[in-house]
Amino acid sequence: MSVLPLVFTSGWASGINAYAVVLLLGIFGATGLSDEVPEALQRPDVLIAAGVLFLIEAVADKIPYVDTAWDSVHTVIRPVSGAVVAALLAGQSGSVPELAAGAVGGSTALVSHLVKAGTRMAVNSSPEPFSNVIVSLAEDLGVAAIITFAIFHPVAAATVAGALLLAGLFLLYFLVSRIRRFLRRRAERRAEKRLAQAVTQRPG
Repeated sequence: MSVLPLVFTSGWASGINAYAVVLLLGIFGATGLSDEVPEALQRPDVLIAAGVLFLIEAVADKIPYVDTAWDSVHTVIRPVSGAVVAALLAGQSGSVPELAAGAVGGSTALVSHLVKAGTRMAVNSSPEPFSNVIVSLAEDLGVAAIITFAIFHPVAAATVAGALLLAGLFLLYFLVSRIRRFLRRRAERRAEKRLAQAVTQRPG
């Protein structure tokens, strides 16, 4: 059976939370629930590192503006993680060339990351912090659910992931004005900060 549906789903999920994907797949493999997970993801050091980074992200992802900074740092990390996980899955299965799987996983992770980052900018245009927590929890639970579903029903999970990716792109289109508002506010804050530093450094 082709591992491509699992590759696509893990790529989508990696764009949302790459550490959760590595951690969950590793646990499923280590506990014997899935034979599709390569041993590289089951190693104790990989699981510990993924668990620690997942906990850090779980906190950072729920704080306004910190989440956007975190997303900026992970613009490269998430697609690379998606590509690596996809290539490892393909190598384990042997049903799909590793290079092709890496391209699918990495590109899917990049698109879903851009959707996530753009959505967070729109959410951050709201002054209250609760929406960040709600959106972050929904993302964490969604990744956990879709990866678990993909282990047992890969084709159906890939269909759901594809639908969520398309829905996210449409949502991003309608949130463009709020994203621009966020970027404008951030630019104003930076300008005010530079002005304040210039005033304090001016000789008295």
